[in-house]
Amino acid sequence: MSEKEKKRIIDLKAGEEHVHITGRVLETTPPRVIQTRRGPRTISNAVIGDESGRVQATLWGSKAGSLEEGEVVEIKEAWTSSYRGKVQLNIGRSTEVKKLEDTAAPSPEEIPEEQPTAPDTFRSKPRRRFTRRRGFIRQGGYE
Repeated sequence: MSEKEKKRIIDLKAGEEHVHITGRVLETTPPRVIQTRRGPRTISNAVIGDESGRVQATLWGSKAGSLEEGEVVEIKEAWTSSYRGKVQLNIGRSTEVKKLEDTAAPSPEEIPEEQPTAPDTFRSKPRRRFTRRRGFIRQGGYE
């Protein structure tokens, strides 16, 4: 990926794929197991910042707990979603996380508090409706 494709954190929008950013890990949480529609999943959270702002990140599966506070990382092939009006960065199995030199991102004191926002109406994927009709299930349109 070229430098041109790298995004500033404040410019992230909900619903993006193949996201490429560089930033400093400002906060982390230990891994924990949550229940999802697909069963139990291991996750952890982090806050990552650059010269433009900061974003809440969720690390899924084997990536959970892999970031350490204070380190500078380059993240490729992440995706974004929305949670409570804020853009959230998701780091999963196909996401590449590479540790960089400390000088590749601003110090924690130089990172602004601003976060990218998302409209409350954003949904990461449309949900399909199913209706029962004449003894069989018919797939309806998108909500």
